[in-house]
Amino acid sequence: MEILGIDIGGSGIKGAPVDIEAGKLTVERKRIPTPVPSTPIKVAETLKELIDHFDWAGPVGCGFPAVVHDGNIFTASNIDKNWIGTDAVRLFKKTTGCEFSIINDADAAGVAEMEFGAGKDHRGVVFIITVGTGIGTALFSKRKLVPNTELGHLMMYGMIAERYMSDAVRKNEDLSWKKWSKRFNEYLNEIERLFWPDLIIIGGGASKKHSKFFHYLDTKTKIAAAHLRNEAGMIGAAMATKYI
Repeated sequence: MEILGIDIGGSGIKGAPVDIEAGKLTVERKRIPTPVPSTPIKVAETLKELIDHFDWAGPVGCGFPAVVHDGNIFTASNIDKNWIGTDAVRLFKKTTGCEFSIINDADAAGVAEMEFGAGKDHRGVVFIITVGTGIGTALFSKRKLVPNTELGHLMMYGMIAERYMSDAVRKNEDLSWKKWSKRFNEYLNEIERLFWPDLIIIGGGASKKHSKFFHYLDTKTKIAAAHLRNEAGMIGAAMATKYI
């Protein structure tokens, strides 16, 4: 079965049809820059452009960078604040004519990694941490998703964690991989202290460069790079109807 998977990020919106039984994109993905400002109407119009590119009329699964309950958006840390209180399912269906399922973007990536990637067959406590414009987290226990954890918003040094150690911070502050890794390791140690996971999977844009920083990390927990990398969000979003 094919479902169009869309991953909405702080800098780009990407999508592709996904074979949800195989966990693979069936055609090359399409990426469009996230509009500035990223208001609900502008993002919905960008989704329509993406859907039209694939000449798609079927169901759509969408990963969204916020807390999502029943298709409604409750937070907006890396998107326009006007999203808070928006019924995204209703807006997207009205704009595109397609049926939508919406899931937190890190949860979407986690779903894909647990089904087809680094977490496959793992039955313990697993954290997926997506490292990009912000920090997203997904938590699984005995393969069950605990949705909307948003642990990139833990407090560190008087600020939310993602403003201290996201990949965007690394780039903006021109940090070496070694200096940035020290910050990231502090965050991983805090996750360990609070949850005692059996496995931590690192995904998002930074996972493509894991060879530059994994050797600096010092954790009790086993660390693994995400297998599906930037495709995880689209694949997991397409599978969203199984988890929401």
